Amino acid sequence: MGKKSILVTGCAGFIGSNFVPYFLEKYPEYHVVNLDLLTYAGNLENLQEVEKNPNYSFVKGNICNRELVEYIFDEFDIRGVIHFAAESHVDNSIKNPGIFVETNVNGTFTLLDVAYKKWMQKPFAYKDDYKGCRFHHISTDEVYGTLGESGLFTEETPYAPNSPYSASKASSDMIVRSYNETYGMNTVITNCSNNYGPKQHDEKLIPTIIRKALAAESIPIYGDGKNIRDWLYVLDHCKGIDLVYHTGKESEVYNIGGRNERTNLQIVDTITSILDEKVPAKERIGKESYKELITFVEDRAGHDRRYAIDATKLENELGWKADENFDTGIVKTIDWYLKKFGV
Repeated sequence: MGKKSILVTGCAGFIGSNFVPYFLEKYPEYHVVNLDLLTYAGNLENLQEVEKNPNYSFVKGNICNRELVEYIFDEFDIRGVIHFAAESHVDNSIKNPGIFVETNVNGTFTLLDVAYKKWMQKPFAYKDDYKGCRFHHISTDEVYGTLGESGLFTEETPYAPNSPYSASKASSDMIVRSYNETYGMNTVITNCSNNYGPKQHDEKLIPTIIRKALAAESIPIYGDGKNIRDWLYVLDHCKGIDLVYHTGKESEVYNIGGRNERTNLQIVDTITSILDEKVPAKERIGKESYKELITFVEDRAGHDRRYAIDATKLENELGWKADENFDTGIVKTIDWYLKKFGV
């Protein structure tokens, strides 16, 4: 038996590009096929460390392109899918919701349906060669809507998505669920909280704070800065995905969260304090502190107030635990960006 090929979509994006090097190093018996369209959020430089790895193949293309997806399943004899590819910038989903529905809903459907035809002879009957083939769908805590001051999202929380982005992700989750319920396909879904760490797109909150501070530009914070997110270090998320893909129960949903709730104000305060220490503002931008650059801008439309995830099920049933807390993870992240920006 040769190597086992799995299709991992969207690996040139932030989470996927952290996942692939980790996964290839841990599992030499896998061949990873990366299907990525390389939209503005994807960057092959994120995967430099694996591009020469014989267990890695890159295919440029769209998950909505059924012929291409069928070709990949046949050409590489795909035995599993880990599906990261998604449009994910909430601000962009407000400006241009159509592409989110297309990629996140239709793209997920295309992957599922091709996998179903390849792996199964009829509903609830896998072909002999493809028993155990699994479809792992990566989703987000935003499908649950927003929380009040207290409480956490669990796997039982009803869906209440508020942005076109989260609505498109909720829809894709439902299609995955239907392929399990209707056809008996072996599926799992993970919903994660806000990720941070190396290789994140420059437009996202934490890279933006670092980038703007170093460039002496004003650091924009939405509204009153008191929106709360639960921050998860990206490598901890990758380890959770690995665990669920290999040991999660079929048809189950697992929430992956960092237990690191912070307001956006706390985030910007922490980062500017660390930068003040590592690259003093006085020397770099002629100010006492990078904190002087913080400015408040008009709030995002429909901005959810608070997200926080309860990862108890993943911890208790599969033994996952986060290796980083926010204070350790943010230092690693800042160090990576200082290197990236040549500081």
